[in-house]
Amino acid sequence: MSDWHTGTLENALERLSSTPNGLTDEEAKLRMARFGANELKVSKDTLELLKFLMQFKNFFAVLLIVGGALAMTAERLDPGQGNLYIAIALITVVLLNAGFTYFQEHQSERIMDSFKNMLPSMITAIRDGRPQEILAGDLVPGDVIVLNEGDRVPADGRLIYAKELKVDNSSLTGESEPQLLDAGKSASAMLESPNMVFSGSLVQNGEGKVVLVETGMNTQIGGIVELTKATKDTETPIHKELEYFIKVISFIAIFLGISFFGVSVAIGNNVIGSLIFAIGIIVANVPEGLLPTVTLSLTMASRRMAQKNALIKNLESVETLGSTTVICTDKTGTLTQNRLGVNTVVVGGDAYRADDMDVANAAAFKRLLQVMCVCNNAYLTDDGYAGDATEGALLLFAGNHTDPTALRKVEEIAEQPFNSVTKRMITVTDDGSGPRAYLKGAPEVVLAMCDRVALNGEEFDLTPDRRQDIVDAYHKLAGRGERGLGFAARTGDRDTVHEEGYVFLGLTGMIDPPRPEVPEALNRCVSAGIRVIMLTGDFGLTAKTIAGQIGMMGPHGRVVQGDELSQMSDEQLQKVLRDEPEIIFARIAPAQKLQVVQALQANGEIVTVTGDGVNDAPALKNADMGVAMGVMGTDVAKEASNMVLMDDNFATIVAAVEEGRTIFDNIKKFIAYILTSNIPEILPFIAFVLLDIPLPLTVILILSIDLGTDIVPALGLGAEKPETDVMKRKPRPRGERLLSRNLLIMSYGVVGMMQAAAGFFTYFTILFTGGWEWGQDLANSDPLYRTAITGFFASIIICQVADVIICRTRTQSLFTVGLFSNRLVLVGIAFELLLLTGIAYIPALNTFFGTAPLEVWHLMLSVPFALAIFIGDEVRRVLVRRGNSFVLRWLTW
Repeated sequence: MSDWHTGTLENALERLSSTPNGLTDEEAKLRMARFGANELKVSKDTLELLKFLMQFKNFFAVLLIVGGALAMTAERLDPGQGNLYIAIALITVVLLNAGFTYFQEHQSERIMDSFKNMLPSMITAIRDGRPQEILAGDLVPGDVIVLNEGDRVPADGRLIYAKELKVDNSSLTGESEPQLLDAGKSASAMLESPNMVFSGSLVQNGEGKVVLVETGMNTQIGGIVELTKATKDTETPIHKELEYFIKVISFIAIFLGISFFGVSVAIGNNVIGSLIFAIGIIVANVPEGLLPTVTLSLTMASRRMAQKNALIKNLESVETLGSTTVICTDKTGTLTQNRLGVNTVVVGGDAYRADDMDVANAAAFKRLLQVMCVCNNAYLTDDGYAGDATEGALLLFAGNHTDPTALRKVEEIAEQPFNSVTKRMITVTDDGSGPRAYLKGAPEVVLAMCDRVALNGEEFDLTPDRRQDIVDAYHKLAGRGERGLGFAARTGDRDTVHEEGYVFLGLTGMIDPPRPEVPEALNRCVSAGIRVIMLTGDFGLTAKTIAGQIGMMGPHGRVVQGDELSQMSDEQLQKVLRDEPEIIFARIAPAQKLQVVQALQANGEIVTVTGDGVNDAPALKNADMGVAMGVMGTDVAKEASNMVLMDDNFATIVAAVEEGRTIFDNIKKFIAYILTSNIPEILPFIAFVLLDIPLPLTVILILSIDLGTDIVPALGLGAEKPETDVMKRKPRPRGERLLSRNLLIMSYGVVGMMQAAAGFFTYFTILFTGGWEWGQDLANSDPLYRTAITGFFASIIICQVADVIICRTRTQSLFTVGLFSNRLVLVGIAFELLLLTGIAYIPALNTFFGTAPLEVWHLMLSVPFALAIFIGDEVRRVLVRRGNSFVLRWLTW
């Protein structure tokens, strides 16, 4: 039911078949069988083994498993040819990739599990007419519980009795002020109703007695859990690209493997030889080291981002930042410093800057200070204050002119704390001269409770003109982005808290100053083609002023209030977002963030969104990139997000976007690098069948390239620093592929062909100088054959050294970047050369790989090809920078 907050308490108890003395144990057991346990069902029940097995359904895994099975079959038909090692290597790659993916998905399940922490384990309930401690999970509708300061509310309930009961609902509603509850009052909206408590909220003060109306998944937080469960995880752009890449490469590998197996059998080769040939084609086409390389590169990027106060939880999300087209950000603490302070004081009809000491001469200023200090629940500490930010800021300001502690040495008679419904606070105290009532709150609320105003040391009737002067002063504060607060006082009464007859004393304008680094970060967003939209619970005028100060919005930008948003259809909202280049959503409820995010996504945007409350979890999860606040954020928000800002700073998001764009560039670079070796790996098998020559490169040597010499240099490319234009480009189009036409032309048609040419040149030179004649068969154990295939292998490695160097930049000159500036690339090159040395010159490895030592002149045969690769690509980059149309169209990847 959604109307528990309306009607009388007696009616609610009757509907629940309960009493103020609660239920009996017997009745509670019957209701437990009917309603179930009071718990949040946060995850779907799936066997862990099934989750793991689901990782083997992608094309990449299937292809490698098929390749491994074929290798095992070949080993059974013709033992001792090395096919067993091939099978083991392929299956190991599959298991490693599956294990990593499973681990990532297991981590993401914690998003939902974090909701469980919102419920307490034990609570005081009245059963069989007496208070007793029971498990919160055993509570049922109709149970009566007792709440005290520090308790976590275990379920939704209607108040029976409350004494100064203040509850923090901020994780549900986004309202930062603790709410004073009252069993005798109600409001139209359930979450704002002072006669209700809600599961997961925290009791900050007082005590109360509550009859539970909803438990478990029927509570307000249960609804959020259901919404979050129903919100599908958004697939990251890099994941989509890798899936596409794998499908294309898998199709090519299978097509070529089957086709050439058929050709091989058709021209008279035996089935076993043709099967080995098919395995070779498949293995040569599949970059087995791709996924481990991507994973390790993303890990390195996430560590670099952690050093910039951005904690990445899902590795693939690193790249998503680089694809972002819209950032939806909070205001307080993200765009601002979250250091609220008094900026302006309006007293006696005059406005003063907070640091203007002349304010002390104003006649009513001392009375104003007294209200600031006494109508206040914060307190000063050695390093600032503790308590509400607004009240703390008032104490800090008052401390510059008086001793707040001395002013607060009064007898406390009564208090009505601030809440979002009344928007004001009243305290009644006695300093020995009689009771006095002090009032502070929203200016329009305070003004409505006043009939006089303090001016020039006297009190005057609050005429319409004087009232308008105060309204004008308040609007002027709001126009400067300052949050207005009104102050008033009157003689008090020990028996009554008056709500009228006050004397208006003055206003303060409070401001949370923008972070100084935000304007530059916004400028970088503009140059990078990223749109920034503010989503705030603050007033529209205040939000627009702050937006103007930081350069987010001009004078003609549009502010959409939360109530206006609630009246829009999805289509209307999408149109507004398309038509309004500068827009702010103010007075927006946390739950409305999801509506904005989905509308942007429907418009084709890739959305990064920030949040800190429980109600933000659906929006954070649904966004392409969810960013939680590490300082102010709840655990639920942090778990639902992809990234946590350890400093709650918008500039950190922009720095992370640059890192995300860089990682996409770098992934593209090492894919280009990895793919180039495919051509010199495939062509030997084609030549073996069509030209009837000894196989120039064995499968085991192909695997040593894909799993050995490719990975470490590729990791070096993954650590490459951003190129100078990375934040001057528009976000990459959704249609841009990792595996683009130009990348294939460069990798397969240009550099790959150069490497293959180097390999064949070295291979045939060694064979012919060793006395081989065309058509002559060579045994696998023949020293000449072993030397020749080692030469082919060495040529690929030497050309890969040049390839990894040219892949470091796409447009910049290598001499500008510095040939030796990337140490990890240098380590990768050294590793390649060491592996080549080991395979070529260590006897044990000669036996395992079927290789033989090379002479120095053998190694020099491929050097001209490597130099041609290096020099040719440097020329290509020069032409790119000069805008050569042919190169830009066909050779820019």
